[in-house]
Amino acid sequence: QVQLVESGGGLVQPGGSLRLSCAASGSIFSIYAMGWYRQAPGKERELVAAITSGSSTNYADSVSGRFTASRDNAKNTVYLQMNSLKPEDTAVYYCNARIRTIDMRTNDYWGQGTQVTVSS
Repeated sequence: QVQLVESGGGLVQPGGSLRLSCAASGSIFSIYAMGWYRQAPGKERELVAAITSGSSTNYADSVSGRFTASRDNAKNTVYLQMNSLKPEDTAVYYCNARIRTIDMRTNDYWGQGTQVTVSS
């Protein structure tokens, strides 16, 4: 069993910052790519940022230059630093990770989601 637990969401004013965290735990052998997705009401889930095991990153155009993904492999944790937040960043943010478990099976896992609301 693997769990991804997110934290750090909340309400912030436009121009503000938030830092999301996502910690993976359980029967983990290794973690490959990790990423953050978001889903706004009435919209499809979209990739926000992805980070490889070697910490190479990729960002959606809408957040490039404002959001930064990072990871601590020793803690099995991925972070998303969000700066210069805009109302259109309002969404539920989900953590995703591709994980090989100790039984040598590889699957994609999701966190439960954390709400980010950008509003004055």
